[in-house]
Amino acid sequence: MAILTSTTTDLRTLAINTLRILAAEAVQVANSGHPGLPMGAAPMAYTLWTRHLRFNPRDPAWPNRDRFVLSAGHGSMLLYALLHLCGFDLPMQQIKRFRQWGSATPGHPEFGQTPGVETTTGPLGQGLGNAVGMALAEAHLGAEFNVEGHAPVDHFTYVIASDGDLMEGVQSEASSIAGHLGLGKLIVLYDDNKITIDGPSELAFSENVPARFDAYGWHTQVVADGTDVEAIDAAIASAKAEGLRPSLIAVRTRIGEGSPNKANTSSAHGEPLGGEELELTKQNLGWTTQEPFKVPEEVLAHYRQAVPRGEAAQRAWQQGMRAYESARPESAAELQRRLEAKLPPDWDANLPRFQPEDAPLATRAASGKVLNALARRLPELIGGSADLSPSNKTLIDGSPDFSRHAYAGRNIRFGVREHAMGAILNGLALHGGVRPYGGTFLIFNDYMRPAVRLAALMKLPTIYVYTHDSIGLGEDGPTHQPIEQLASLRAMPGLVLIRPADANETREAWKVAIQESGPVALALTRQKVPVLDAEHTRSLCRGGYVLVQADQDQDPDIILLATGSEVQLAVGAAELLAASDVRTRVVSLPSWELFDRQSQEYRDSVLPSSVRCRLAIEAGVTLGWRRYVGDDGDVIGIDRFGSSAPGSVNMEKFGFTIENVVARARALLQQATATDQ
Repeated sequence: MAILTSTTTDLRTLAINTLRILAAEAVQVANSGHPGLPMGAAPMAYTLWTRHLRFNPRDPAWPNRDRFVLSAGHGSMLLYALLHLCGFDLPMQQIKRFRQWGSATPGHPEFGQTPGVETTTGPLGQGLGNAVGMALAEAHLGAEFNVEGHAPVDHFTYVIASDGDLMEGVQSEASSIAGHLGLGKLIVLYDDNKITIDGPSELAFSENVPARFDAYGWHTQVVADGTDVEAIDAAIASAKAEGLRPSLIAVRTRIGEGSPNKANTSSAHGEPLGGEELELTKQNLGWTTQEPFKVPEEVLAHYRQAVPRGEAAQRAWQQGMRAYESARPESAAELQRRLEAKLPPDWDANLPRFQPEDAPLATRAASGKVLNALARRLPELIGGSADLSPSNKTLIDGSPDFSRHAYAGRNIRFGVREHAMGAILNGLALHGGVRPYGGTFLIFNDYMRPAVRLAALMKLPTIYVYTHDSIGLGEDGPTHQPIEQLASLRAMPGLVLIRPADANETREAWKVAIQESGPVALALTRQKVPVLDAEHTRSLCRGGYVLVQADQDQDPDIILLATGSEVQLAVGAAELLAASDVRTRVVSLPSWELFDRQSQEYRDSVLPSSVRCRLAIEAGVTLGWRRYVGDDGDVIGIDRFGSSAPGSVNMEKFGFTIENVVARARALLQQATATDQ
């Protein structure tokens, strides 16, 4: 640690105040935003970024950089100010355009939009959950690739979290499992300012936070004065030395620090200081520069030392990588492949193929078989389920569990923590080098939906294995039977939902999921379903295809569309209708998103506009199906909650039988005939 002189102390104070003023000015110009957290947390952020955080502004994606997550995303101007000052490609013009259309400085940090932003934050608690995933990925890759004398994966994950973050349930779930797993390279700086939008945090939050984290198995410290850089520095150093436990550093700050009239008040949280108060704040902080957004040259030079420091750190790592390549060329090549997210040759070779003469098989069971075949060729696959591995079929055979004693394990026991599982999966994907998946019952995707939404927003290649996808799960009843969940997931931009009809479609669905650059959700049956012809199911990648049509030269009289387990009903109904000379086409439509990507010509070939009689069959709400069946079509669905009964009984009582499909199809045909007359 450098010895401080009065000159360096003055420079340090000026550098911290620069963060405060930049944040306050940007919020003032935007006339919206959150100046309080950046002003109060500036000393801890300065200490972390100038003394501990390892990064290279010239290469924000350097694989072995430390990760920094501003979980309190509303304080985004703190992060933007740091990125600009430290030399990332974020010019001052972007700071001036804070919260404006098309700027690189949106209201909350957005992954992929701003260089140096590691994850999209704003929904509180999610960032901390992502950080757990990042730390988990670092531990896993380090255990797999690091050897004596060579550590190609060796970095910390840091978080700045707020009172709001630590109130959210997702954070509690994620912090609990982080302590259980002993993720010692995860360090959380808690901005303990005791102010919320409503007023003092004690209105709703009076717990002893360090004691709670002690109970989670974390290493905890308290810094009583959030302006004491040396105390913060020592606490971070202690946390880094801990090693065996994640660390929480509760730093007592004052929101809006520096503002004479708004510091330590709720008004500093989420509104501009106001022109007059901003000027008073500058005077109070001894800020002599009158020009807005003007950074003192000595401050900029001080922060920009991050560039040569980061370049030197990256060069040292690259030198170490060359030595690693010489000592362990195969391991080095494999690590590089994973970090570049490239698939190995023949990654999809030897996937199981299922035959129509095989016994019926639940698609969840087929998924487990395909997953294990993929895992043998894709060692980057890592995941598990929320305490439902035997039901979701998400265990990788032959791999140990990921635990504090076996970080190389690929089976993650998330426990009953769906929301944290979603956030952790996002962190794994953001870190890189691994391909994460997670499973639960489809109904419980509601518990993790905010994390799934963020995966879609960030375009992360996470895979969700959602089993027990309909009333066919049976006796567990309406609390466990998804009705509106398929429609809900389809409503989410950027998420691909696939509901395969059988084992072979499930194989093809996994192939799509592995190749997608964004998130994919697989909706799978508990109940067994017949196996379809493997050659037909190859077209699943197109989202929808003609599965059955006896006479290919003529337009059908009626089209039966179905997804998942209901495809078998459409196939059975088509056979009965064909016996009475009704030309029937069966269309399997496992993924609306993939189908809608296809050319208009292809979609018209599957669903010709000349055929108005269309009947859709799906054990879920009918919402959305009109886009495919048209105004003259019909839908067999469920627009109420389910019931507790054996799955086959449920299907019968709710009208999911071949006989009912035939009856509804004939009614449509009669209606069309009457209309034509």
